[in-house]
Amino acid sequence: MTNLPQAALEDLLELARQAAHRSYSPYSRFRVGAAIRLANGEVVTGTNVENISYGLTICAERSAVVRAISQFGPEMRIAAVAIANLNGQPSPPCGACRQVLAEFIADGAQVVFPSVNGPRTMAFAELMPLAKEMKLK
Repeated sequence: MTNLPQAALEDLLELARQAAHRSYSPYSRFRVGAAIRLANGEVVTGTNVENISYGLTICAERSAVVRAISQFGPEMRIAAVAIANLNGQPSPPCGACRQVLAEFIADGAQVVFPSVNGPRTMAFAELMPLAKEMKLK
């Protein structure tokens, strides 16, 4: 898997921002969107969906993964993930999202998200270094 050009990652980040506008977040008002580029070139988006019982809330990244599986099946693989929010806050994937993404991540996958100093791009393997070792063979 080769790295996507910066322009493609910026486009993916814009799709994540657009998805954030569809967030259902009446409790936290923290509107998040995710865009996943699959290894087959398709792009799938998701947004966070809150529930008054916070434990039932689903993050944007997991929403996008569920949608990707629904559309392309469990063999799909993620080449890149972009996360954006409309609150101007840093938002790398949370631990639960990292774990779900790791289940479907392709070798060399990238992740881009807002950080303190603007958008940050990094290898998923850097974000979750032991993901490969945790997968069943």
